[in-house]
Amino acid sequence: MGTLLLFKNLYYQAFDDCKPGLLVTILKVYTFFCLAMLSLLLYAFIYRVFTGFQF
Repeated sequence: MGTLLLFKNLYYQAFDDCKPGLLVTILKVYTFFCLAMLSLLLYAFIYRVFTGFQF
């Protein structure tokens, strides 16, 4: 649980001194887009492992 709080604090501190508000918004959206792509990648990999896909 401490690791998640550390990542949360790092995430909030990264955008503290960033001046243009539009840039901050774009970077935050991009962060969640990357998180969604990584979760999709993990889902596809696990699905192929359990369905017997030949790598």
